[in-house]
Amino acid sequence: MSDAATDLFAAIHAHNIEGVRLLIEAEPELLKAVSPSGLSPVLFAAYYHRPAILQALIEAGAPLNLFEASAAGQLGKVRDLLDADPAQVNATSPDGFSPLGLAAFFGHQELASELLARGADVHAVSRNAMQVQPLHSAVAGNHLGIVQALVRAGADVNAAQQDGFTPLMGAAQNGHAELVSYLLRQGANPKARTADGRSASTLAAEENHEEVLKLLRAAGAEPEENEYGGAADPEAH
Repeated sequence: MSDAATDLFAAIHAHNIEGVRLLIEAEPELLKAVSPSGLSPVLFAAYYHRPAILQALIEAGAPLNLFEASAAGQLGKVRDLLDADPAQVNATSPDGFSPLGLAAFFGHQELASELLARGADVHAVSRNAMQVQPLHSAVAGNHLGIVQALVRAGADVNAAQQDGFTPLMGAAQNGHAELVSYLLRQGANPKARTADGRSASTLAAEENHEEVLKLLRAAGAEPEENEYGGAADPEAH
């Protein structure tokens, strides 16, 4: 990777939008650079949650493939690409994610609905160590509307990703009570455990999410053991 490309990715990481603009104005070819982890500047900005820089890159003419367009929420571009090659809807990005998984993670609900309407696989497992499905990605981003759309499309609320981590566990860990409540109503198992024995209640307790703990307890979750061997009390202070 060239020094200029290294500087570009460093500027994106540092949230230095002026530095990014100066670099790509001097060398427009940098818009096609690839990071050591295999990411384009657009995906790099998306993953590091730099929306202003992401928009600046797109406005500067960054080329967008289906994965970049999905991560960036560029609905029109996604439509154009899928009109040209419908089979791409279930393609996998270099880092292992489907277009639907990317749209779900970044919270692009209209785009996620478009992908579902075009036959995106709601059960597609990422081809990387995380082994996430789009539902896990939507939960990770706290996107309730997309979670609901995915479940309506047939997503399994008890699907396990790497180490047995379920969508309910993700919602509990994030403290998203409304999402926890929705998943429980859809049949999520509050007693499921990860490979190392943690449950949704364990994860909620670790983050002191008391409202979530109450929901899980009401749904039949087993009491969590504290370090002294007694049942953890979510109302204890």
